[in-house]
Amino acid sequence: MKIMFSAGEASGDMHAAAVAAEIRRLSPEAELFGMGGSGMARAGVRIIYDIQNLGIIGVVEVIKHLPLFFRLRDLLREAMEREKPDVLVCVDYPGFNMKIAHMAKEMGIPVVYYIAPTIWAWNKGRARPIARDVAQVASIFPFEAEAYRKAGAHVTFVGHPLADVVKPSMTKEEAMAHFHGDAEAKRVLLMPGSRKNEVAGLLPVMLDAARRLHREMRCQFFLPRAETIPEEMLQGYLADAPELAVEITEGQQYDLMQICHACAASSGTATLETALMELPTVLVYRLAPITWKLAQLLVHVKYAGLPNLLLDREVTPELLQDAVKGENVYRILQEWLTDEAARKKNIQELKEVRTALGEGGAVRRTAELVLRTAEGSNELHG
Repeated sequence: MKIMFSAGEASGDMHAAAVAAEIRRLSPEAELFGMGGSGMARAGVRIIYDIQNLGIIGVVEVIKHLPLFFRLRDLLREAMEREKPDVLVCVDYPGFNMKIAHMAKEMGIPVVYYIAPTIWAWNKGRARPIARDVAQVASIFPFEAEAYRKAGAHVTFVGHPLADVVKPSMTKEEAMAHFHGDAEAKRVLLMPGSRKNEVAGLLPVMLDAARRLHREMRCQFFLPRAETIPEEMLQGYLADAPELAVEITEGQQYDLMQICHACAASSGTATLETALMELPTVLVYRLAPITWKLAQLLVHVKYAGLPNLLLDREVTPELLQDAVKGENVYRILQEWLTDEAARKKNIQELKEVRTALGEGGAVRRTAELVLRTAEGSNELHG
């Protein structure tokens, strides 16, 4: 049995790696290959294209890189023709993966889409091609599953994978020792994203906020490095803030979250992770002006953050576009760091996020769905 994966960024690599590892456990003889990153490689996937340079967002940014996407599309088409996989698993990265799914459909290869396009938030027109080209949508949110069913897609609600994986592996004392935590300091997590243009746009703002906090209180800052971001890029920004104690970290991210008092994070999976770890977080996000104007016309939801969407209220404060300023990030973090009652109130609200995600088992259910599809099962589960 051959299973092909297509993941285009760090979060997709992480989710695909978890599914691949579970497939390996359930079906050790399966051959796994595709586009991905180091996480998938460690899970036993033969990588035919490394995604390190695919951290591209926004309309303008994508247009600049169209030749790369055309070459990559051709590479994956050739791989499907040569390898003849029994199933293609597309993970997130919708602008590209929807085209790959269509190619697979034309070649008679069934597609499972995991972390599917957010038709419930924007671009509802994507529902029709998904229903046409995808054998099974492995849906991670109940409201998403319903939206795809209404669009005519075959859907299995698998649950959200983070409900399984977001938990510390160390005690708080062990984590403090591992990360050299300063017990006398306010410990702050900075998460500017997994794409290079996100880091370029958000890390300087976060460091500005960090400087303001540093002038007021004893702080220790942690900066987890996404595998798609070179360390020298981060060091370049930190060189402009030599007065700050900022430690670049690798791995054990949930253990790190449990010893921090507050966090500033780019919009995306990170804010859901910090919510599940009950870490008060301010969401910051900024797009190219043209992309932002388009988003205002096309997006149909009230919030950018997944915790806020799940609870239908703002439990993770959002700073978007022109509001992304160091002074605004500082103001929100400063309240949590100086007012323990305010921080504990936010933590109580964040506890509701895990309840809203439902029970675990998403990775196992997704792996089983992929294997059933690869084996040619015609059973539809929803």
